[in-house]
Amino acid sequence: MLKGLGGLGDMAKMMKAAQEMQTKMAALQEEMHNLKVTGESGAGLVKAVATAKGELVSLDIDPSIFNADDKEVVEDLILAAIKDAQAKGTERAQQEMSKLTEGMGLPADMKLPF
Repeated sequence: MLKGLGGLGDMAKMMKAAQEMQTKMAALQEEMHNLKVTGESGAGLVKAVATAKGELVSLDIDPSIFNADDKEVVEDLILAAIKDAQAKGTERAQQEMSKLTEGMGLPADMKLPF
C-alpha cells in the first residue's frame, strides 16, 4: 500500500483510533452528567440522588425522622445517603468507562481520566 514509508499506514490508523476514542470519551463525559444513581441510608428513610460524576441533585428525607432530639442521627443519615450516592456514581462511571475501553480493544482495567 504505502511501500517505502514503513509504518506510516499504521500510524494513520492509530491516529484515527485516537480521534474516535476522544470523541467517545467526550460523549461519555456528557453522559456521566445525565446518569443518575440513588444512595440510601436508614433503610430508605433518607435518599440522595447524584450523577455518575458525583454531583448531588436531590435529597429526599422521610418526615418521620424529624425530631429535635435526633438531630445528630438525622445528620448522619443524610451524610451516609450522600456518600452512598456518590460511591454508586463513581462505580457506575467506572462501569461505563470499562465498556468504552473494552469496546476499543483496550484492557478492561485501564484507568482513563474523566
